[in-house]
Amino acid sequence: MQYKSDVEAIDALVIKYNELKSEIGKIIIGQEKVINNTLISIFCKGHVLLVGVPGLAKTLMVNTISQVLGLKYSRIQFTPDLMPSDIIGTEILDENRKFKFIKGPVFANIILADEINRTPPKTQSALLEAMQEKAITVAGKNYKLDEPFFVLATQNPIEQEGTYPLPEAQLDRFMFNIWLDYPSFDEEALVVKNTTSLEPEELKIILYSEEIQFFQDIIRKVPVADNVYNYSVSLASKTRPGTDKAHEWANKYLNWGAGPRASQFLISGAKCHAVLNGKYSPDIEDVREVAISVLRHRLVRNYKAEAEGIDVEMIVDEFLK
Repeated sequence: MQYKSDVEAIDALVIKYNELKSEIGKIIIGQEKVINNTLISIFCKGHVLLVGVPGLAKTLMVNTISQVLGLKYSRIQFTPDLMPSDIIGTEILDENRKFKFIKGPVFANIILADEINRTPPKTQSALLEAMQEKAITVAGKNYKLDEPFFVLATQNPIEQEGTYPLPEAQLDRFMFNIWLDYPSFDEEALVVKNTTSLEPEELKIILYSEEIQFFQDIIRKVPVADNVYNYSVSLASKTRPGTDKAHEWANKYLNWGAGPRASQFLISGAKCHAVLNGKYSPDIEDVREVAISVLRHRLVRNYKAEAEGIDVEMIVDEFLK
């Protein structure tokens, strides 16, 4: 990829992004914001926690995105008996009585961690280490994971019996928490029509691994004005109860607020949001566009918020006013 300047590369990314959305739209009807935020996360080297009831095409969406990006896709179904070695791999004795490492499903570019809260913390942490370090350690040996590496974990919000909720420190590793809603009437009618009568369309690859990594680096180089940095840090600071910058709603309704990683993700998400919308530098509006997805899983409500029916989105809306 030879571009004369970063501006030319950004223009090329916008064209590719629109091609990606068009290609994904052949299979996935609606869910535009979910797809946008998932692609933003990929270009920012982030991970996504996707929350939605069964049957909203979470698996199909991830599979479709991996196909149009030309990436290796791996699906791990999390269950109570899943072991860390089932994810990262294990060593076995070969015919020469030598230990040989057999790679697990984590050695892919896009990992779908289906119902991540159904497996015990020991197994959850095996994947979360890979997310943070982009490497795993087995028997004292370090194995680098393929780049780009992206984890999309799903959770079902309605069945909580027999689950192991992710602790706040582990939730913090996800760039975005995205909620999937039911499709509109017209979208659902189109889904039913397409899936019960037509053969699925062949998808073409829009971006390859090397191009994705190139555009990830371009987005990191996007300049940001000081007032946008200050706005992001100020927004994250407002969420921390008991501090001098805390918003009154944080003191009233939150046990815990967002850490510095939230400020980082607000900026990187705003950079990518700006670029994909044809801008060469983010403004405060771009930060506001990604704020709910960045903050949703980082704020811990107290009993008063639950008793008064105040949800996280209402609290974030108050911070953004």
